[in-house]
Amino acid sequence: MKYLLAMHMDPDVWEALPEEVKDDVMTGHGEFIRRIRESGEMISTQALDAPAKSAVVRVKDGVPAITDGPFAESKEFLAGFYLVECASAERAYEVAAMIPDAGIEGLGIEVRPVVFFADAESESEFTG
Repeated sequence: MKYLLAMHMDPDVWEALPEEVKDDVMTGHGEFIRRIRESGEMISTQALDAPAKSAVVRVKDGVPAITDGPFAESKEFLAGFYLVECASAERAYEVAAMIPDAGIEGLGIEVRPVVFFADAESESEFTG
């Protein structure tokens, strides 16, 4: 089963951390990636830019409207994610706990099962 491990960021928590802790978190991602590649559970990962650089697109009456900023006003935001393949939800929780951000008080990793998956290489049909 595929799981999305969403990393949520609270900028106030992050900015309050000492530089050496921030460095440990960032370098810890490299070790985490190595471990889940070796276990065969890694599918992909992406880090996202700050919400201030995002836009929201909504279509009303066939006309797109683009607004600056995040979808919802919130202090916390989605900072990135890992897409993994795990044998069980329990294993996905174990993998999520290995992400360095999970060890920082005030940050967290959301574990969500994937119910539909398509990529550029695989043929798949949406039956939703």
